[in-house]
Formats: sequence, structure tokens, C-alpha cells
Amino acid sequence: MRIDIITVLPELLKSPLSYSIIKRARDKSLAEIVIHDLRRYGKGKYRQVDDYSFGGDAGMVLMIEPVCRLMEELKKERPYDEIIYTSPDGVPFNQKEANRISCLKNIIILCGHYKGVDQRIRDHLITKEISIGDYVLSGGELAAAVITDAVVRLLPGALNDETSALTDSFQDDLLAPPVYTRPSEFMGWKVPDVLLSGNPEKIRQWQEEKSLDRTERLRPDLLHNTDNG
Repeated sequence: MRIDIITVLPELLKSPLSYSIIKRARDKSLAEIVIHDLRRYGKGKYRQVDDYSFGGDAGMVLMIEPVCRLMEELKKERPYDEIIYTSPDGVPFNQKEANRISCLKNIIILCGHYKGVDQRIRDHLITKEISIGDYVLSGGELAAAVITDAVVRLLPGALNDETSALTDSFQDDLLAPPVYTRPSEFMGWKVPDVLLSGNPEKIRQWQEEKSLDRTERLRPDLLHNTDNG
């Protein structure tokens, strides 16, 4: 999978995308992640990529020309399955969307910045707008990092245990059950006996019950998306 990220602040993305599971996936050539500095495609001596908005509203707006120029250059090299814009008013990002994107081959993520982007970019160049939450960030770089991390960890081979991702929270619209490790008792706090029983069926049933219970208590809204309850 190849992910091209367009940003005016490439430095913000270098560290989050250079460690842990993402680094492993990149080292294994499972994911190719390329960060593009939009300012390289700006105009004039100062590589301008933003300007004041028509209508006199406060805040700067990313211009269509440098964005279009960079995207056209990328499209000459390969076809893209999705061109994503990170925006507060995009569709909410969730595990199902991460699963969907992980099945694609090539995507572009355009990081929003300043007051936003020229609407013509959204109308004519973007195929999907995504929001990671109902709040506003200084820029879309952190959102792009979140999307990339959630997607790349799903690629076959990215995790040491490929079944691990299947038991993550939200994969079945439920929160994951509690997990424990050694020692089995600490300061009088014990691991549930069922997890030490060695009985796979009982353990599975316990996990399902705890998962449903945790979801009912902490995120009952998720149960509207399931047949449980």
C-alpha cells in the first residue's frame, strides 16, 4: 500500500510515522508512506500556498493551484483509489472505515490547514472527507497520522500476531474485553479464574460477556450498530 500525504508542515509527521508498527510495516515494504511538502509547489519567491479568502472572512485559505499541481504530478505516476481530505466536517473516522481503506492500494491524504482549503479542491479533487472527531485542530497533520496508523496496522504482516487486530475494540462494534498478564496475583488482586482454566470455549464466552458489558457501560451508543443487547 502507498500513502502520499500532502502537508505544509512535514516535520509534524516524520516522528509519528517512523516508529513502532508503522516503521515495521515500512521496513517490510508493506506500506510506502511519502510525505510531500506543499510549499515546494507554491508560487513566487516565498513559495506561497495560502491567501486571504474572498468575502473578507478572517483566516488564510490553502490555494487550489499548488494542491492541483502536486496531485496531478502524483497521478501521472500511478492511479489513486481515494483522495482524502482531513476536515472537521468530514465523515467520522471509525474502525470500519479503517478496514475499508486498508484494502486500497494507493491513497492521497491532504492535510487541512489554516482556515481550510479552497472549496474547489473539495468539489473537484477530493473523493472522501474524513474527520477524526468533533473538534478543531491547528492542522490536519495529526489527523493524517491517526488515519495512517489505524490503516497500516491492519495490513497483513504489520503485526507480529495477525489475529491481534481482529480482537481490537470496534472491530465488531464492541469494546475489547479486559486483558491480563503475569503475575496471576498481585497485592491480592487476582486474574479471573476462567482465564487460567485453559478452556478455550469458557474463555471465549467470558470475553464476549465482558466485551458486551463494557460496551453497555462505557459506549452504549455502539450497540445501536449491532444485533447484540
